[in-house]
Amino acid sequence: MRTAGIFSFRGASLIALLATSAISALGFIWPFLINEKQGHPQWIFLLATPCALLLLMISVSNKDLDSKSIALLAVLSALIAALRPMGTGAVGIEPMWFVLILAARVFGPSFGFLLGTISMFLSAILTGGIGPWVAYQSFAAGWIGLGVALIPKALRGKSEIFALAIYGITAAGFFGIAMDLQFWPWALGADTQLSYVAGATFATNFSHFISYHFLSAMAWDIPRAIFTASLIAMTAKPVLHTLRRAHTRAAFMTPIEFIERVKA
Repeated sequence: MRTAGIFSFRGASLIALLATSAISALGFIWPFLINEKQGHPQWIFLLATPCALLLLMISVSNKDLDSKSIALLAVLSALIAALRPMGTGAVGIEPMWFVLILAARVFGPSFGFLLGTISMFLSAILTGGIGPWVAYQSFAAGWIGLGVALIPKALRGKSEIFALAIYGITAAGFFGIAMDLQFWPWALGADTQLSYVAGATFATNFSHFISYHFLSAMAWDIPRAIFTASLIAMTAKPVLHTLRRAHTRAAFMTPIEFIERVKA
């Protein structure tokens, strides 16, 4: 059973996506681009977050998302937001990622980007964990949903599940790197061999970051990758079948028609 994505970024929405990604990427890599340690780069996400909201508004206003698509986006966002706290306190145990990856596989990477960003914001609201890190988490999750486009559409069966599991491992590693990038400049002070050094060369800070990330990856990223890949391997077949069946039966982007029956 083959299903097409619910919608794709194009025109104004594609421009908004590129602008959002470019601006938010600066929020992750700024330690390697500037020579002085400055305050938290909130100004970057003060620009990127409105772009993300604009992206959703453009998609809705251009009818790229119909009412059924918006309802599905809301339901899956709520599901992911509810799953995320289940891993709180457990190192790397985060069951939300397999839902995001499988949903993006069925409903399209563009849908996956919106699902990732919205679900992270919603999770932060539900758990009260609102802070500077939320924007980082949201855009990283959005990129993971968007990155599902790298998996060939023609794959089905065991080869598809294998590719999704490998992508789950890659996505877990990417999320770990992204979170370390936002935390590393402020985590260790300035007096360790792993610290961000204001004014140092790119090679010095990059070396320090790799060492810092290796230590954190052993505790967080590797368990996250194993757990995500395992969930995908065990649940992908029934979950993909269910989502594809829902995709077909819902007939997204098909106008709803009300027919009045006249009694003879």
